[in-house]
Amino acid sequence: MLRGQGETMTDQRPPEDGWSDGECPAGAFTRRSFLQGTVAAGLAGAVGRSLLGGESAHVAAPSGEGTRTSAIPFHGYHQAGIATPPQTIGSFVSFDVTASDRRELAELFRTLTGRARFLTAGGMPPKASPGSAPPDDGILGPKVAPDDLTVTVALGATLFDGRYGMGARKPVQLITMQPFRHDDLNLELSQGDVLIQLCAGHRDTTVHALLDILAHTGSAMRPRWRIDCQRNPPRPIGTPRDWFGFKDGIANPDTTNAAQMNQVVWVQPHTAEPAWAAGGTYQVLRIVHFDLDAWQKVPLTQQERIFGRRKASGAPMYAMDENASDLLDPIYTNDPQGLITPLNSHIRLANPQTPETASTSTILRRSYDYDRTLDIQGGLDLGHAFCCFQRELNTYITMQTRLEGEALVPYISPRGGGYFFALPGVRDDRDYYARGLLT
Repeated sequence: MLRGQGETMTDQRPPEDGWSDGECPAGAFTRRSFLQGTVAAGLAGAVGRSLLGGESAHVAAPSGEGTRTSAIPFHGYHQAGIATPPQTIGSFVSFDVTASDRRELAELFRTLTGRARFLTAGGMPPKASPGSAPPDDGILGPKVAPDDLTVTVALGATLFDGRYGMGARKPVQLITMQPFRHDDLNLELSQGDVLIQLCAGHRDTTVHALLDILAHTGSAMRPRWRIDCQRNPPRPIGTPRDWFGFKDGIANPDTTNAAQMNQVVWVQPHTAEPAWAAGGTYQVLRIVHFDLDAWQKVPLTQQERIFGRRKASGAPMYAMDENASDLLDPIYTNDPQGLITPLNSHIRLANPQTPETASTSTILRRSYDYDRTLDIQGGLDLGHAFCCFQRELNTYITMQTRLEGEALVPYISPRGGGYFFALPGVRDDRDYYARGLLT
């Protein structure tokens, strides 16, 4: 339940793979959509009401609201929204694909690419012709601000069934998420053919992006489930805290270190994975409910032993000073019996620091906290949208299997999510999501 730092969108160049002269330029697929370019406000409102329940740039506007207007680059060997420093607002939306054949599936990804390219860059929407509905809902005003928006697209195992003839090209470790020992998975909040991760500086930006995507792709995919979330500000400084009150996001690989990211996050060429998957990564999303009523009755010392860190500072258990750095490394070699950091504490089971577990202890965490409506018993539904990326899905599965015995189990209830493969990046104006898979 930790978070990533840094951004490496341009630290690698995509391998040369050639383009045929007959391929369609990006300008064409930004103009095409399953609604033939008519993003009617009425349709956007209709799909919005059925799905919406429930903000990235660095140039501050002169107003006190702090509206930001710069853009995170869309093109690259890897997708943005993975190594990108996490934005304040997140939304994860799962879809079932309804495209009738592979040709229509390719058209879906071209259209989705065109919308993501425009939304992340921002700009003026086209003007409506007289008597027609406006092509943009106007939520962000007359000009779309990029607001650090990233659109990250991943595929579920179910997309590789017999519908589109892609079974032989499925990522080798991609499977449907099975419940772990203490999970209470809700099928209506799990899995999906496509996962779209929207992150930005403000909530209206992610809502606007989702409405736009729905309006342009509604005949080829339909929403399955959605979770809106946020990242809390640091209290008082440094790493933000989750709803348990513990700092969340202390340990992660260095996203500015290309060699480390290639080793633990990005799928590499010339491996067991299909060639098209190079530059992508396995994405895990786990929607985890927190039992805060029970947690608030737990004494502080026991809470710290459950997590394996000090609550005030975020430092390891051996650090008694409330001002100790949360960047201190936990040390277990002098604590083999778990007298200082319990053997079943969260951080120790996640990374026991043993030779046997070294290869399954590093993932890129990029999580958010959610606050949903009251549950059916009238209690608060607050929790964690745990999101991580790793070069091999088995790395996460092995780590989570260790955590089946953690002391935190009585206070959490994993209820949804899934396993997905985040596509390689869209490399230039002529490329589109999943092109390597579909051609």
